[in-house]
Amino acid sequence: MDSVASVAVPNQCRLCDLPLTAISRVPVCGSCLRSIEGLEASLTCVRCGLPFEDAAALHGVELCALCRSDPWPFDFARSFGVYDGNLRRLIHLLKYARVMTLAAHLADRMTSIVETLAPVDIMVPVPLYRLRSWRRGFNQAQALARELSRRSGIELAPSLLTRVRATKLQAGLSHAERRRNVAGAFAVRRKAVVHNKHVILVDDVMTTGATGGACAKVLKAAGAESVTALTVARAKRRITTSNVGDKPRTCEGGANAGLARRGDTHP
Repeated sequence: MDSVASVAVPNQCRLCDLPLTAISRVPVCGSCLRSIEGLEASLTCVRCGLPFEDAAALHGVELCALCRSDPWPFDFARSFGVYDGNLRRLIHLLKYARVMTLAAHLADRMTSIVETLAPVDIMVPVPLYRLRSWRRGFNQAQALARELSRRSGIELAPSLLTRVRATKLQAGLSHAERRRNVAGAFAVRRKAVVHNKHVILVDDVMTTGATGGACAKVLKAAGAESVTALTVARAKRRITTSNVGDKPRTCEGGANAGLARRGDTHP
């Protein structure tokens, strides 16, 4: 029995390397899982969900500078947590180590957000370009959307959106460059499916919103009534007193600081 268990259950937590003492489909210890917290902020942009540290940055309209000056095609964007620490590492285990059981665990964390988004008619994952999907072996956004659909009962349209051309990796690109990179990269296969529908667009991480915005644009053009971008995590971005009135920047000092590491290639 011990030999069978050692094969079926990893010996160590994939995050902290401490021995695993309980049988679980997720190769991460309970302590590491409990350390992952949802996004907590006293102030957020009502449209894109960007957390704030200073009410003055909202200028009394509850919208960040970017949403005021250059509105997104999506109606709302929401994320479970901040793309940092153990949540970032869990996403990497799913995305690059193909620990598929984490899709269900992460979807559990997102379910409470879905419940606040009514009305919702259909759930659509952000697609990968076919070559990248073939190389990775799966689409993490589709895996998350499938688990969310099972939990919420919302209809899943896994292949409704398609990526019609390859795009550069987003890491190292400015906000404007990211938008140009994904402009015209997506298409809707069956417009009747989204006509007059309220859509949830699912992905793993939102950084600037460029990919979500490009997807929302074609969904709206196909007749979608509304589009909400939903992700597991949001890149760590803050507006502080020192840059009130400016477009959002990362607290690490620059729109793309710290994003050029392996795996940090998100929209």
